[in-house]
Amino acid sequence: MERRHFLQLLVSTAIAGHSLSLEATQQAPAQAQSKLGGSKSPLPWRNWSGSQQSVPAMRVAPRSVAELQELLAAPGHRHLPVRPVGSGHSFSALVPTDGILVSMARLSGVLEHDDSRCQAKVAAGTLLGQLGQPLDAIDQALFNMPDIDQQSLAGLLATATHGTGSKLMCLSGYVTALTLATANGEMIECSRNRDPDLFQAARVGLGCLGIVTDVTLQNTRPYRLRKTTEWLALEDILATADTLADRHRNHEFYYIPFSGMGFTSTHDLTDEPLSATPALDQNDGARDLQKARDYLAWSPRLRRLILGGYMRTLAREQKVAPSWQNYTSDRNVRFNEMEYHLPRENWQKAFREVVDLVENRFPEVFFPFEVRFVQADDAWLSPFYRRDSVSIAVHRFFEDDYQPLFAAVEPIFRRYGGRPHWGKLNTLSAAEFRTLYPKWQAFCDVRESLDPNGRFLNPYLAGLFNDNISHG
Repeated sequence: MERRHFLQLLVSTAIAGHSLSLEATQQAPAQAQSKLGGSKSPLPWRNWSGSQQSVPAMRVAPRSVAELQELLAAPGHRHLPVRPVGSGHSFSALVPTDGILVSMARLSGVLEHDDSRCQAKVAAGTLLGQLGQPLDAIDQALFNMPDIDQQSLAGLLATATHGTGSKLMCLSGYVTALTLATANGEMIECSRNRDPDLFQAARVGLGCLGIVTDVTLQNTRPYRLRKTTEWLALEDILATADTLADRHRNHEFYYIPFSGMGFTSTHDLTDEPLSATPALDQNDGARDLQKARDYLAWSPRLRRLILGGYMRTLAREQKVAPSWQNYTSDRNVRFNEMEYHLPRENWQKAFREVVDLVENRFPEVFFPFEVRFVQADDAWLSPFYRRDSVSIAVHRFFEDDYQPLFAAVEPIFRRYGGRPHWGKLNTLSAAEFRTLYPKWQAFCDVRESLDPNGRFLNPYLAGLFNDNISHG
């Protein structure tokens, strides 16, 4: 049986005559691209999961950098705060504003490249999924990718989005230069050698230093990966996780709550022929896990027995493909997420506590937990700043109330020295962030010098960087 039919047979044998759908009504409006002057009436915005919403006074999508500069410099707009927006895949309150919401979606693609250095300058609005083929055409590839490819380049860099690989950094670590538009429309270029403090701040800038218009990435030559997926008991996964993370180019694992089982995913460089093996359909898997939860809620023991027993029958799978095709997968079942990045020496203790807590107090949880490995970097607000880390992500179905679960899990992550993903839900204050980031004040100083009136702050960011900022 192919794994995209995961649990369908087993659930039907447990309960007959029931049906359930995770398909959600699409409530979010299409991303509007207004002319520079904005729409005649405010258009609401919400993120992918619906956890963040706002009604901006204007929503604009400049067709050029010059239009962006005109917008920022226009005297009639100077009283309005400005927030950049990507594809809405962040769950935290980075985007909502009652001012001007700026999408860079019209500015996309590879702008230029340097073959001798294997570098490419890319427009900030480019979606990650739009980069694989264009880079391959110029004999380049990204060093690593996350598991969703719908984020905009500027958005994923602003939040230190990452893939997995103990010897691979988050994507911000591969930025060699960038250009941003400041609050008055001035353009500034920076790199390690040109305005290095701004560069170290802007690589993970949260969109509060200015609006990034283009990024230069250090890439590598195209490569092919063999992806291996294997189902194992949780104790077996934990016993080998650190070893496998150092042995393979990429290694991660998912644990299925209330099953005692999970699956590992590894990637290795290969010259083997391309494979047509069907990939795991994680959307079908999530739907089936919800059915199992609902049908077997009356007996957690039976739920564990049936889930675990079925997963033990699933065979190892392999797929060989170009790197950009093997890293990512579609995520059509929406959720909210909390993810913390922990020191490698602490992650297993934290993970075990999270599993115990969820399986004792939250029987309604069915989304898998995801664990990934990330190498240290030196961007000032990178959660991986000078620290090799392991990321642990906990999810809730978007229609469920995520707050009780996340409120219970977050103290565990904090107790073991975790730093939250900037794009994921957390409750940390400015004082708490300051203790986690040695360069916090340096970042604040750069932000203040670029935007003393806080034009690029929304209420959430103002609470982190300056509670007393007033626009005007």
